[in-house]
Amino acid sequence: MTDSPDHVDTPLLEAKRYDEPSVFTPESLLREARRQKDLPDRSVPDICVLDPDGDIVRRLVSSGRAEIDETWPGYHTDLYRFELGSEEIGIIGCAVGASFAVLVAEQLFEAGCQLLVSVTSSGQVVPKDNPPYFVLIERALRDEGTSHHYRAPDRYTTLDSTLGDHIARACESVSRPVYTGATWTTDAPFRETETAIDRARAEDILAVEMEAAALYTFASERNNSVVCFAYVTNEMGQGDSEFEKGDADGSTAALEIIKAAISGWRNSLEGH
Repeated sequence: MTDSPDHVDTPLLEAKRYDEPSVFTPESLLREARRQKDLPDRSVPDICVLDPDGDIVRRLVSSGRAEIDETWPGYHTDLYRFELGSEEIGIIGCAVGASFAVLVAEQLFEAGCQLLVSVTSSGQVVPKDNPPYFVLIERALRDEGTSHHYRAPDRYTTLDSTLGDHIARACESVSRPVYTGATWTTDAPFRETETAIDRARAEDILAVEMEAAALYTFASERNNSVVCFAYVTNEMGQGDSEFEKGDADGSTAALEIIKAAISGWRNSLEGH
């Protein structure tokens, strides 16, 4: 028996019919949550944010900038609303990992979201700068399970190229460095072995995170607009003074990135 067999039978790749609709849908979940909780049918803002670390949400709430949306029918999460420039934004914190992120994304788009921005802290693989800095994720290695329920196995999933081009241009004016490149999406952060890291370096992967491959696969299959940023804050616990994000736990820089992403998305819709 070898550590890495060439082929194994696994339910992850069995009984998949990618063109077959799901029996359980986000529409039914939201409908029943509204019924049980006696909630009105209220749309979420056009633009929503996933904040897996929760730092942005905590900072917005503590500074009085965000208020909880009591009409949000998600069973597992709280949705907050805040203003960013002239935009009303919805934000959900602590949706960590591929399966949780896509569970929430399905619900948000069903509830009226038009653009979803994810900003997640990440570990450095191929150095581009001294952390912290951002990576606009152009493609993500599918080393997680969720994406394989949406599309047949292939190695990478990608950001929509037109959307990515517009957002990359919009990010040129932000104060913190933003690089464009690939990340490695994993389900198991405490199984980032030397062998796996060497593979990622060999493919010029800039960072490791836990959501992008699943979110991009979902977006592609559902024809939704999703953009993911990796906020590179650490060297996977191998350096000194790890996980430092900067001012306001990184929320100031993250909000600037989100604002640029919104601008790029709007430009893509207008054909600029």
